[in-house]
Amino acid sequence: MGNNDWNIDTAHTAINFSVRHMVISKVRGRFAKYSGTIRLDDGDVTRSSVDVSIDASSIDTGVADRDTHLRSPDFFDVENFSELRFRSKRIEQIEKTRYRVIGDLSIRGVTREVSLDAEYGGRATDPWGNERVGFVAKTTIDRSDFGLTWNQALEAGGILVGDRVEIDLDVEAVRAAAQSVA
Repeated sequence: MGNNDWNIDTAHTAINFSVRHMVISKVRGRFAKYSGTIRLDDGDVTRSSVDVSIDASSIDTGVADRDTHLRSPDFFDVENFSELRFRSKRIEQIEKTRYRVIGDLSIRGVTREVSLDAEYGGRATDPWGNERVGFVAKTTIDRSDFGLTWNQALEAGGILVGDRVEIDLDVEAVRAAAQSVA
């Protein structure tokens, strides 16, 4: 049995999100810094696991003032809660290449179980001989479940920031180098 640890390749991975703004449109953003490991069971993907750490301060919506506000105590409070974390607890097979990944998501000191709909994209070897695997996944969370409750009422009715956050992941991982045995 070979090494089944795979490191998320941040150059070929994206962690994106969107949230309603003023009821009428969506604001999109991403996290730029993260790391993670996938422990892949080749015989039974449902016995695999995922552990990802995201640098909360790396939030990027393309608007510096908004990003500063998102880093503040009104939202992520990055001075006190520097990381978002996802750790899988179990994986269920839905179809041949489709899975449900259930795990604990921790944001701002609050941990809740979430379910990601994931699809295995396959495995390939790059031109330099590195084995790679790919996945796409998505989920929707309610930000208020994680203590992200700041909002502002709009004069015309409704609220400035929606509660539902859609998260989309495009993940490519490379097989970790085998550990030498002394």
